[in-house]
Amino acid sequence: RAARAQAVRDGADLVAFSELFICGYPPEDLVLKPALQAACRAKIEELARETADGGPAMLIGTPWVEDGKLYNAYCLLDGGAIAAVRRKVDLPNYGVFDEKRVFEPGPMPGPVNFRGVRLGVPICEDIWGADVVETLAETGTELMIVPNGSPYHRDKDDVRLNIAVARVTESDLPMVYVNQVGGQDELIFDGASFGLHADRSLAFQLPAFTEQVTTVRWQRSSNTWRCAGGPVAKLMGDGDREDYIACVLGLRDYVAKNGFKGVVLGLSGGIDSALVAAMAVDALGAERVRCVMLPYRFTSRESLDDAASVAKALRVSYDVVPIEKAVQGLEQTLAPLFKDLPRDVTEEN
Repeated sequence: RAARAQAVRDGADLVAFSELFICGYPPEDLVLKPALQAACRAKIEELARETADGGPAMLIGTPWVEDGKLYNAYCLLDGGAIAAVRRKVDLPNYGVFDEKRVFEPGPMPGPVNFRGVRLGVPICEDIWGADVVETLAETGTELMIVPNGSPYHRDKDDVRLNIAVARVTESDLPMVYVNQVGGQDELIFDGASFGLHADRSLAFQLPAFTEQVTTVRWQRSSNTWRCAGGPVAKLMGDGDREDYIACVLGLRDYVAKNGFKGVVLGLSGGIDSALVAAMAVDALGAERVRCVMLPYRFTSRESLDDAASVAKALRVSYDVVPIEKAVQGLEQTLAPLFKDLPRDVTEEN
């Protein structure tokens, strides 16, 4: 609603959200629950009624049940109604994706007629092959808007751009690529939405790892659509920096979405825990991070000093809790199992 209100202020005609936006992507087994399906449908219908005011329409992703089958769908909400529904055709089932288990593949889509413009709305994986876009081009599509739940990995922006350029080259159609931003369980989505003209030139580029609403203006020109003065953000192009920011974003959203008050972590004086502590502070703020040093006979003075220095530099809560008695108790408990074995790093760790 806030995005649509901004669209009203900007004089926009249409607000495009990302894949399965109404419930979050990936929904995993939760999407199989009838209660969630009904709640999503009710909310989509409620949002649709709000478009009766004649303002901007909305394209929004949602689970969609039809004839007893569950689809990954994209709905056009306009004129107070659900004006059109398109269902994802190519369901990914590799790596982190598991959509064939929960969704049915949709039929080959035709364009959506939106206020005199024929929009193609292939959903995410639908553009990783040629067939869906080819069908859209053959059935009169003028402009493609592609909602995505495309998770981050290093150099992923280059991979996406190459796929998008291939589809634009084959179809001679301009494309708006809309990607999700934020952490969802163990996945991180970096956004970096962009647009391409039919000649494959960059129409606009939004920043990575930043959630925002941006209005871009498209105009008909010589039988195609072109973006007028779209913003072009500079992507980082630094793998280490992107990885760090992705970790910070993922931790921040994991803690926030689960309603945790903060985090507790062991601070050993080593590089790994120092890096994690810095990520936690960048994600949550020092006041929500508590660090604990757990010294034992193998803990060096240097480790104690380094851990204290890290805690002081980050301004986090810091406790030193000696664990000798606890370790001795464990060693006594395990002594029958360790009988006749030499003492080694097992005990130390």
